[in-house]
Amino acid sequence: MFFEAVLVPHRSLSPRGLRVLMGVLIVSVMAMSSVFWLLGAWPVVGFSGVEVGLAAVLLRANAAGGRSSEMLLLSSDGLRVVRIDPAGRRVERLLPATWLRVSLEERRGRVPGLVLRGNGLREEVATALGEAEKRALAQALAEALHRWRNPVFDNFQLR
Repeated sequence: MFFEAVLVPHRSLSPRGLRVLMGVLIVSVMAMSSVFWLLGAWPVVGFSGVEVGLAAVLLRANAAGGRSSEMLLLSSDGLRVVRIDPAGRRVERLLPATWLRVSLEERRGRVPGLVLRGNGLREEVATALGEAEKRALAQALAEALHRWRNPVFDNFQLR
């Protein structure tokens, strides 16, 4: 194995932290809704309930996304990209590393895309990483591909 990188999305909340956040959100919305109810603006209560439900669904979807991962494995066979989605399904793609190039596609106002190109193929990797992490990964992967293509042989007879 010449290079190996395991990429997982960053999630700042633990499951317990997520439950605490939802509890605080529910209590604060209930307090606010009760004030509006007492003032006679009772339709606000329904909208607040929908808002809390939507927030819960979105927070759960975000937490589920944290179970995904991506692996980049450079071996003598080529560069293997292994993706595991939040449901646990595994998808692998083997890219021939002989002519593979690593490039960063700059996107105005967004995190750049880390793209692998070669022989008519294009594969974007590391979509869950931030800008600094993508730049560091691009540099490390480019160096690993260079070392893979240009091995240094140490012949003791030539010393």
